[in-house]
Amino acid sequence: MDTVRNIKAFLLVARTNSISVAARQLGVVPSVITKRIDRLEDQMGVPLLQRSTRGISLTGAGEARLPRLQTLVTELDAIFQESQVSTSEMEGHLRIKSPTTIAILDLGEMLTRFQIAHPKISIELVMLDRSVNPIEEGFDLAIGALPTSYPGVIDEPLCPYPRVVCASPAYLERCDTPQHPRDLVQHDCLTFATTGLNWTFESRRGLINVDVKAKLSANDSQLLLRAAIAGMGIARIANHIAMPSIESGELVTLLPDYPVPEFWVKALIPKNRIDKPAVRQLVGILKQGFAQGTIGQRARPAASDHAAPLA
Repeated sequence: MDTVRNIKAFLLVARTNSISVAARQLGVVPSVITKRIDRLEDQMGVPLLQRSTRGISLTGAGEARLPRLQTLVTELDAIFQESQVSTSEMEGHLRIKSPTTIAILDLGEMLTRFQIAHPKISIELVMLDRSVNPIEEGFDLAIGALPTSYPGVIDEPLCPYPRVVCASPAYLERCDTPQHPRDLVQHDCLTFATTGLNWTFESRRGLINVDVKAKLSANDSQLLLRAAIAGMGIARIANHIAMPSIESGELVTLLPDYPVPEFWVKALIPKNRIDKPAVRQLVGILKQGFAQGTIGQRARPAASDHAAPLA
């Protein structure tokens, strides 16, 4: 199992191009990641990573072995975590990743319904507000709303994830209301760290991309929402998070002629897990549940209750 752990460390560094980022995601110090990769290189007898002052890159041997190692880890995880199917009911364990918002507003209800129908299935739900490669991080299924895909992983669209650009009346009184996306370069913007500083808008002539200035960057939409309400700047937030504050007048929507392209909530499933009976059943429940509409339609919070961060 140490070898598998070392391989997973290598795969994560290969994806993130950073030992420190890989260490943070695995909850260890960077020296642990370095030691794991050193051991793997010793076992294989070839260098897998090229380290320099400019960063980290794969060696030729690393690039050649990467897809085979990804497949190997996926197969091993499937062997250890695969459900046992009896003649009467499913058994086993599922490890699932979900953004916090989606887990709180929708997924919890669906998982409860699933486990009531299949009481011998146990579930570990990990709430992470970032995209993950389910193969590398050992998930049977990952829910996400970012447009990120991975080799060997199937994307199953579930429902739209519309977003809105908004600001408080106080901020707009102080800084004027932008009339065109390019006006945003003169404004303080509140940005979601994962999606970066380049904001995209739709127009009759095609997409418009604007590099905005971040007054505040965070990976939690709850924090961005409160900053927008406080008048700190212009935010781009999921509809279901911003709408209560828009309806109460705390926030005002902007640029109605230039909508933000929709994200889609999707399930990311390793190809070798898609035929796992418990995964198939759960995906069916997710599709049925999310078919009702966008996030939060079952339990949208009241205007005074902004308790969910962005997915």
